[in-house]
Amino acid sequence: MGPVRGFRKRKRAEKKAERCAAAALTASGQGTGDWWDDFSRRITGPLSSLKEPKRFESVFKISRKTFNYICSLVREDLMAKTSNFTFSDGKVLSVDDQVAVALRRLGSGESLLNIGISFGMNHSTVSQVTWQFVEAMEKRGIHHLRWPSSEEMEIIKFKFEKIRGLPNCCGALDTTHILMCLPSVDSSNKVWTDYEKNHSMVLQAIVDPEMRFRDIVTGWPGSMNELLVLHNSGFSKLCEKGARLNGKKMELSEGSEVREYVIGDASFPLLPWLLTPYQGKDLSDSKVEFNKRHSATRMVAQRALARLKDMWKIVQGKMWRPDKHRLPRFILVCCLLHNIVIDLEDEVRDEMPLSHHHDTNYKQQYCDVADEFGVELRDELTQYLSGRLPS
Repeated sequence: MGPVRGFRKRKRAEKKAERCAAAALTASGQGTGDWWDDFSRRITGPLSSLKEPKRFESVFKISRKTFNYICSLVREDLMAKTSNFTFSDGKVLSVDDQVAVALRRLGSGESLLNIGISFGMNHSTVSQVTWQFVEAMEKRGIHHLRWPSSEEMEIIKFKFEKIRGLPNCCGALDTTHILMCLPSVDSSNKVWTDYEKNHSMVLQAIVDPEMRFRDIVTGWPGSMNELLVLHNSGFSKLCEKGARLNGKKMELSEGSEVREYVIGDASFPLLPWLLTPYQGKDLSDSKVEFNKRHSATRMVAQRALARLKDMWKIVQGKMWRPDKHRLPRFILVCCLLHNIVIDLEDEVRDEMPLSHHHDTNYKQQYCDVADEFGVELRDELTQYLSGRLPS
């Protein structure tokens, strides 16, 4: 019953947040159709055909409920700012206006100039509004990206096992590259060149069965491979100290048990807490079967990163000379927004098909690092899944 209580507690907290957001919007006179009616009349260019109230989701790719909740998170911080951003006609942007501009910038990936033209404002206003939104979301939305409690983890492990039978699995690990267009004449940019000769920043993510990000690390240059990024991550350090993935072991048979672990593809090292697939040809039937189960379970991480880039296209395309100190914060906020859409059960996301692999044109990398305890755990799981574990 413990996991059920944890699940209900989280759902009650989310419902309470929605009620608070609705109450705040009602009290301020916002959250009604009036704001969108006024804002949509300002839209020009290709977006103008999408400005009917029912097409709100087409512009922002989220529901009004989710939009209102996001506004409630950042309202206090945005209202506390002294700068009065204005449209080209001099009208001051409301909090809802600012959130709309920022979400469009993050969601479309369009240039500052194009968004400014579409919404009737200077491109510098778009830039400043978006940055202030990012700062506010970092502060107010971070609770949407956290490692699960013990009760939540029991639910997560149960759902992972339902996918293809992997017991006691706590997460799926993957990395993706955020592409940048940097001047090649600057020798300092070589560190950002990855193995596919692109300038990029790496995002490493651990995902739960609902495609929710549970741990991320970003900011590292593309020249660092998965092994180095993982080794330098806070998550890895916590695991090595025994402070993470240290929950209940699961009994496979009498005298045999499996610890908590996450799974990743062949580009990661095989560790006591990180299981990767078997490599090589002429694998035994049981090893082939393990790899199939492993791959099917790991797909949630690939889908999550593809969904992230599909919904928040600022991290999908190639960014033109971004501020490399600010970019990790943009990536974090996109991950927070990704989780908020899941937490609020926004139906708009289900209507958006995944159109690509999250790392198009990136070849599979391989790591030959294998810890003996990781080898032992993987072999034991393989025997268990093939039904040949001795009792």
